[in-house]
Amino acid sequence: MSPAPLTTIGFDADDTLWHNERFFRLTQDRFAELLAGHAPRGDLDAALLAAERRNLGQYGFGIKGFVLSMIETAIEVTDDRVPATVIRELLDAGREMLAHPIELLPHAREAVEAAAGRFRVVLITKGDLLDQERKLAQSGLGDLFHAVEIVSDKTPEVYTRIFARHGSGADRAAMIGNSLKSDVIPVLQAGGWGVHVPHGLIWEIERADAPEGHPRFRALPDLSGLADWLNRAEDHI
Repeated sequence: MSPAPLTTIGFDADDTLWHNERFFRLTQDRFAELLAGHAPRGDLDAALLAAERRNLGQYGFGIKGFVLSMIETAIEVTDDRVPATVIRELLDAGREMLAHPIELLPHAREAVEAAAGRFRVVLITKGDLLDQERKLAQSGLGDLFHAVEIVSDKTPEVYTRIFARHGSGADRAAMIGNSLKSDVIPVLQAGGWGVHVPHGLIWEIERADAPEGHPRFRALPDLSGLADWLNRAEDHI
């Protein structure tokens, strides 16, 4: 018996369809400048990353948690003497990030349109609810998706639930994204296809080894190759 064909395509949002990580990097550069007199850049980066890891369970993913982690780190490295002006600048930087216009990545619209013409297409993203809704609205891609899921984390159980609700199950779904850890590996564990489209910047917490050799793992240089992969996948799945 031939395997069932694909029916559902999931897309990640940040750094898959539009730029995101580069704004975090720019803000982190500003954070390092503000605290340069208190610790070397490498120590600041390490302390901030440790704070982000500690805080994920409470703050989740997104800009708000990032800003709170910067403030916490600033208090830590200054021995509780961080000036209020620094806190204000960090808060202002967070507001700027939350208001930054969306910039689509190359081939993003074409890729979603190609998938939406033949499959049920779901946007699956994690982060601050209001910020993710804002970015989707500004992207101009909202009408192309049959459903939108903004989740607190991406796990095999989450993908199983989403693809059961919006499709024919994970085994007949593919997830497209830039993060091996969040967009590829848990989908493979759920029984689906994981398609990695790398981005030039990756948050350290999202790093993972590629699941080379997995029969349902694929890697594309960029989104321009997605339509062709979908054509070939439909013929062979």
